[in-house]
Amino acid sequence: MSEALADQQCSDCPIRHSAVCARCEPHEFEVLEQIKYYRNYESGQIISWSGDEMPFVASVVRGVATLSQTMEDGRTQMVGLLLPSDFLGRPGRSISPYDVTAVSDVTLCCFRRKPFEQLMRTTPHVSERLLDMTLDELDAARDWMLVLGRKTAREKIASLLTIIARREAALGMALSKGPIVIDLPLTREAMANYLGLTLETVSRQISALKGEKIIVLDGKRRIVVPDIRRLIMETGDDLDGGMIA
Repeated sequence: MSEALADQQCSDCPIRHSAVCARCEPHEFEVLEQIKYYRNYESGQIISWSGDEMPFVASVVRGVATLSQTMEDGRTQMVGLLLPSDFLGRPGRSISPYDVTAVSDVTLCCFRRKPFEQLMRTTPHVSERLLDMTLDELDAARDWMLVLGRKTAREKIASLLTIIARREAALGMALSKGPIVIDLPLTREAMANYLGLTLETVSRQISALKGEKIIVLDGKRRIVVPDIRRLIMETGDDLDGGMIA
């Protein structure tokens, strides 16, 4: 994977139209090419520990990572997922606030921190896109508070699968009429941790969705969503993402 990406041009990147560089002009890509490099992490490998200094910021090109926080007594809570095109790190702050762990094989497109911060000052397209992504992340965090606080177990499972399905298919808010294949990045134990459910409940709800043919299981981690609309209806949201009254 690393060899395939080592000489890859930004214009050919699989996350080109959704990452922090989405609005860049050709001459701005030339600057990015000079400060970028790729890093690969195996599933289970730590990308950064909370409190560590990170000399880079990055976009997730492939794979999925988790964000976790650990309490003083050792209890750990997963607080977020990083999916392809998501941004890791915060310009102006070099210390990682979270433990970041690869839960599948992950490829990061990294930018050296200081040159990237300079690029933000001179390239409005990058700073504007990062602001939009940050605000989208804030909206997503508020939506996730609703998922955790008010939704039923079935709605929680359906919501998580919908988020991953939409990102896998690069749908955004557009809906596909065909099946979507998800290579589920989380174990059922990790899903239970993330959703505040028990392992038994997660397994039971996935089995129920399978039994009603809303999803099809293809092995331990692969899930096929025949009709994304049916899955969305199980989230408690309408097809545009808002709550059903």
